[in-house]
Amino acid sequence: MNLPNKLSITRMALIPVMVALMYPNHPVCNLLAAAVFGVAAFTDFLDGYIARKQGIVTDFGKFIDPVADKLLNLSAMIMLIHAGLLPAWMVIVILARELCVDGLRMVAVGGGKVIAAGKLGKIKTVSQIALVLWLMLTRMSVSGNWFSLLVALWVVAITLWSGIDYFIINGSCLKNAK
Repeated sequence: MNLPNKLSITRMALIPVMVALMYPNHPVCNLLAAAVFGVAAFTDFLDGYIARKQGIVTDFGKFIDPVADKLLNLSAMIMLIHAGLLPAWMVIVILARELCVDGLRMVAVGGGKVIAAGKLGKIKTVSQIALVLWLMLTRMSVSGNWFSLLVALWVVAITLWSGIDYFIINGSCLKNAK
């Protein structure tokens, strides 16, 4: 297994650590959870950078990288719902988009095509990371702070936009599905 794929798996392994640190909702634990999340999120940048620079992009990497991103971000968002910082409806919209795109990817794989993350998908991921870090560090609820709300609404919008973009670009996979 190459280094970028090991980094993606490491990102997934850090999720339970982050969740365990977020659960007590204690200032020190919250700060440590944000640090773990930040390190895990940085592995997303790092694995892609290394894979492209060294020319070791694999089908497994194209699959595991977005899965690791979604697990990390959605786990953190669910814990932010638990902490009262993020409304559940926003996470439900984000989760629905992720499941739809994953479904499209599964249909594409059945047709022999791997759909890698696109530019909007990467912007979506960075936006989600920024929102999660902002909420973890400031503890400012989306419902109680206009800036937090603005960032969260941007994340929902770019998440939906990138999902629609995947279907526009790769929708032919659905027509050709068996």
